[in-house]
Parts: sequence; C-alpha cells; structure tokens
Amino acid sequence: MNFFKRGTGICLMLTVCGMLSRAQVIIPVITEHNAMLLQADKDGDLKTIYFGRKLADQAEYNKVAGVYHSSGDYTGVLNSAYTPSGSRNLAEPAISVTHADGNRSLDLKYVSHQVDKLSANVSQLRILLRDPVYAFEVTLYYKLYYKEDVVEQWSVIAHHEKGKVVLDKYASANLYLKADSYWLTQYHGDWAREMQPEETRLTHGIKTLDSKLGTRANLFEPSMFMVALNRPAGEDEGSVLYGSLEWSGNFKIDLEVDPLDNLRVIAGINNFASPYVLTPGEDFTTPEFLYTFSDKGKGDASRKLHTWARNYKIPNGKGSRYTLLNNWEATYFDFNESKLGGLIRDTRKLGVDLFLLDDGWFGNKYPRNGDHAGLGDWQENKEKLPNGLVSLVKEAQTEGVKFGIWVEPEMVNPKSDLYAKHPGWVIKQPKRPEYYFRNQLVLDLANPAVQNFVYGIIDSLFIKNPGLAYIKWDCNAVIYNAHSNYLDKKQSQFYVDYVKGLYKVLERIRSKYPTVPMMLCSGGGGRVDYGAMKYFTEYWPSDNTDPLERIFIQWEYSYFFPAIASANHVTDWGKQPLKFRVDVAMMGRLGFDIVIGKLNPSDLLFCQNSVKTYNSLKPIVWQGDQYRLADPGKSSIASVMYVDSTKASAVVFNYLVNYRYGAESKPILLKGLDPQKQYRVTETNLYPGTKSALDVQTVYSGDFLMTVGFDPIVNANRRSVVLELKELPGK
Repeated sequence: MNFFKRGTGICLMLTVCGMLSRAQVIIPVITEHNAMLLQADKDGDLKTIYFGRKLADQAEYNKVAGVYHSSGDYTGVLNSAYTPSGSRNLAEPAISVTHADGNRSLDLKYVSHQVDKLSANVSQLRILLRDPVYAFEVTLYYKLYYKEDVVEQWSVIAHHEKGKVVLDKYASANLYLKADSYWLTQYHGDWAREMQPEETRLTHGIKTLDSKLGTRANLFEPSMFMVALNRPAGEDEGSVLYGSLEWSGNFKIDLEVDPLDNLRVIAGINNFASPYVLTPGEDFTTPEFLYTFSDKGKGDASRKLHTWARNYKIPNGKGSRYTLLNNWEATYFDFNESKLGGLIRDTRKLGVDLFLLDDGWFGNKYPRNGDHAGLGDWQENKEKLPNGLVSLVKEAQTEGVKFGIWVEPEMVNPKSDLYAKHPGWVIKQPKRPEYYFRNQLVLDLANPAVQNFVYGIIDSLFIKNPGLAYIKWDCNAVIYNAHSNYLDKKQSQFYVDYVKGLYKVLERIRSKYPTVPMMLCSGGGGRVDYGAMKYFTEYWPSDNTDPLERIFIQWEYSYFFPAIASANHVTDWGKQPLKFRVDVAMMGRLGFDIVIGKLNPSDLLFCQNSVKTYNSLKPIVWQGDQYRLADPGKSSIASVMYVDSTKASAVVFNYLVNYRYGAESKPILLKGLDPQKQYRVTETNLYPGTKSALDVQTVYSGDFLMTVGFDPIVNANRRSVVLELKELPGK
C-alpha cells in the first residue's frame, strides 16, 4: 500500500491508485481486465481519458493524456466524468440544478478522492467534486468487483446553500468511450412479447432509452443495453459494454455521439416531471448504474455478470431453489379447498418441492373471482377457503411439500373495501376521471402509511402461517394520472419517492425474512432489473409460456441474468410436445403449471422422471458458466450450454425453432470444456419408450468437441434434445 498527500487529504492506493504530476491527478479505475482512466486537469476538471482493456504496465497510464487530442472540443468538457450544465457545457448534462438564488449554472471541480477496500475482491472509490462558487457538491462512487470486471457507479448530491436547491437532472453515471463506430443493442416489447432485440449503429446526436410508466418500468423498453465498439460484437469476439440501471421506476439513458465522434453515455433516473427539491444539508443518492466491459465478446461479458449476480446481488445466488407446481393455469380463479387439496397431492405425486397458490384466494365483500374486484382486501375468501390458508399449509406439510402464495400488495381494485376506506392512499388525479390498467389502480408507496400497510400484508401472512415458504409478488399496473395525496405540493418528487417507498418495504421484509424465496412477477418481465432483484430470488420472464417463444425471451434475458434467477414453467401454451416444453423450462428454475390429473400415464411418468433428471442437472444449470452456441434468431436450431466450474460435467439444451422442410441440426461447436479432458456425451430426459439416436460408445476430447463439434441430431422428429457430458477418469 502506498499513501500520498494532496493538500490536507490522504489517498490510499489499492485497486484504484492515484498518481500525481505537477499539473494533474490521474485516477485509474481498475478491475482484473479493464480500466477506466480519470484525470483531474490543472483547472480541476475531472475527465475520462481512457476506457477499455487494462494496460499491462500501470506506469504507462500517465502517458495516455498525451496520446489523445481533442482540439475540436470548444467546451473542454465533452469528456467530463460527470457533466454539469449551465456554464460552458454544450452537450447533454449528467446534472442540472437551480440554486437557491435562482442561478442555473453549475461547475464541478475535483477536490479529493479516496479508496476503501471492502473485501479481498471489492473496493470502493469516492471522488469529491465541488462548485467553487456555490456550496454545492457531488460525490461520485465507483464500486469495483475486481474478478468479475463489474462496476456499480452512482452519485451523492448535497448542498449547504441558504435555501432550497432544485435538482432538474441527476444522473448516476456519465461514461465516455472512444471508437470508430458504436453499435447499440436495445430491447422493446409489451406483455407476452418481452425482450425483443434491436441492433442499430449509433449516429451523431442523442439516442434515448427511457420509461415514464412509474412502475412496471420495463414493460415497453428495458433499461438493459449493450454497446459494441467498432463493429457488432459476436458471442466470442468483439469489444462490448453492458449497461443496466438498478432502478425499478422511470429511467433515462442517453447515448450521444459527440462532434469528436466519441460516445457519451449518461444513465440515471428519468427527470421527466421529476424536479427534486433538496433542503440545506440534505443529500440525494442516485441508484447504481451497473456496467461491465469485455473485449472477448458478448458471452464473456454475460458470464461476468452472471458470476457477479450470484455472488453479490441476488439473494441466495449460490444456493438452491424450489421446484414447484402452480395452480394458475389449472384453475384460474375457480377453486375451493377440495380442489386445492387435490393439487397439493399432485405436487407430491409429481415430485416437486412446493405448491404455489396463485391469484383468487382473498376478498369477501368483493370476492376475488376475477380481476375486477377484491384486490387490496387480503383476507381469505370464506367461501373458497372456509378453514383459511393455515389448513392448506398444514395439508402441504402432511404431504411432505412446501406451500407458497401469490400477492399483489401494491395495487387496489376500485371494487374493494380498501378503496372505500382509504381513497387517499390511491394514486389518482383529483380532478381527472380514473383510468385503469387491468381494472386496477396503484397504491401510493410514497406514503409511509401505505408502506406500513403493504409490509403488514406480507408480515401477517407469515405470522398467521409460519409454514409459508414462498412468495410470488406480482405488479400488474402502470401509473396513470400520477398524483400523490400524501406529497401534497411536492408532486414533482412523486415518481422518485414511490420507488424509494417500494424499496423501504422490501428492505423491511428482507430484514425480517431474509431467506424466504420470492419471485418477482410484473405481469411478466415488467420489473426485471437489479434494483428489484436484490430483494428477490428469481424473476418471471414473461406471461408468454409458449416454449418456442420462451426460447427467444429466455435467450435475451440470459445476456444479463443468470439461469438460477429465471422462473420457467411448463404449461399448455404452444403446440410443441410435452418433452419440448419441459426441456425449455429446465433452463432455469423449473416449475409446472399444468393439470397433473389429466396427464396420461406416459406423460405423467415423463414429468416425474424429468424432475429427477432436473434435480441431478440443476447445479450445473444454476451455477455453471453459460455458453450460447446456436442463436435461434439466426439459425433453425437454438443451443445453450452450461459447464460446471471444474469442467468435469456439462449440459447442452438443443431445440428446433424453424419447422420448414428439411430443417435439422449440424455439428455444433461446444464451448467451455477442457481440451485435454475426455468426455462421454449422452442424451438425457428421454420420453418413456424412446431411444436416443446418438452413439453413446464414442468418447470425445474437449478439443474435438470445441473444434469439430457434436451433432445432437435435432429435426422434426426430435425437436428437443438434452445432452449431458461427463468427464471420463484419466488413464
């Protein structure tokens, strides 16, 4: 460790080191393979002068500034590390403020920086910037996960002016990249067609990814994206930046190709209709912006994110998950104790861990027999469940399975006791007609009383039913007519305070029930982001459970989220055989949403055997490195591979996604194996009475499988094939 002094401050050189010259301070932000080089120049302006692969010799970082010339930058701040507005900046700002005296200019100068080592692998850099005229400051935070090459960046904004200051824009991060061209991969969609990818070349000007939905922010446009440098990136080649905002509300990501042909990326909370007022001494912390960079393609970048998520973000990311049977598509709202008892016994017969009771179990004055009424009245429906949930929990325990429950505590139907008793808790404009999304409105989580109510729903379920083992948390409505009765004249803070209120509730729940598995469901993938995922063990990718569609949806999610977090259910959607549906659902956390009692003996036996097979494979799927082998968007075959950390075993899922005449597989190059090891390849999860078309006698080296490949023989007669690889003991 080396210490050096600058003024009265002391800086510690660890993962991030500081190096002084007479005119500048250089701050390399370093992970195992990557580096971002920040420079505070002689005028105190903090700039980004390099972003990319780490140099072998760190002493050469002080040469970088002399290599890049920016004579065309009239402002001198195009490459600012956190661009203020109102002074000499002419580009999109990261921060805009209105000072207490009405002045709207801001200038941020470097004051100091410090590194805190949080663990052997994690360090945190803090850089203090201050306006030389106003008592206003911003602290930039960079949390570095060294081995995973992941950075979380955010800002803390504070002031000590004599009056209130208004934050007009308040981004989390401001990146600056240099390349000949930039290729953006973004996503769009809607209910049942989530994560539709689009790749375009960025041109001069600003491309904005954003949401103004309030909640379910990812419904139309997720906050995850990729930017490839110089050319579109492939799975195993090309330089690519992955980015995602850890925020479950309105977001805004600006990608600006500036006049010097460099790319400015500014990401944070959407400032649409959201000026935020800070009183003197108050601070504002922005959400984390997550990013990683790889010069080895998209596959390497996604595996870094998967490892990071399992190790640091997703609850119990290194642990296990419950397989389950859900009643939703078997019963919808039409059930009673007797019918549910039969499904609980089917859960045991199937061999899965847990029975999940979905929507429709609550409401009395306004019974929940459809989605028009009852939401908000979280008392068991006496007609359907005369003995309450506790009897079902006990019945599940008697059958040797666990019990889970569906809730949607953030929402309310106008036909409910809650709406009648607490109209002031509902988000709606007082002078406008109500407008509904799925026949419901959103509760005002900016209000602490509503936060207590929502927390109390979950807490009382556990208090009354100690055996409760799982929560499916839904969120179906976006926010129309945004207005908070609680915030009164601070309406511009509503969109931000709503999400903060949601997180306060989730923090309380996780504090009291830290190990309970919870599924993040938002009518599908409407709220899949790492801001929410730090509270949930898994997410629901889409209400579209057609297995063919799910191959594409799960493929795109896999760029950003590990398989252990993906909740995949076998349903009756689609025209594919049962084996195809089960095989697709096995690429994550396996669940069933079918009527077990209606399965013929062969189908039931197959499902029972599949659960056993899955239980043997799930450690590889959940914790292994994922390799996308054949892209369903580019070929007739989709192929995804998972390899365990020792490279001793692997599983490969292969599917026919194009049913045109003659469509079939060819040898597929496998990845991630040890070229020196010998492997036997076998087909698993076969349907009863069928035999594999593969030669199971031949042994292949890892080198052969990765160089020549292996044909799973997928065709119209074998639409899905699951391969298992096992290392043979050395001679």
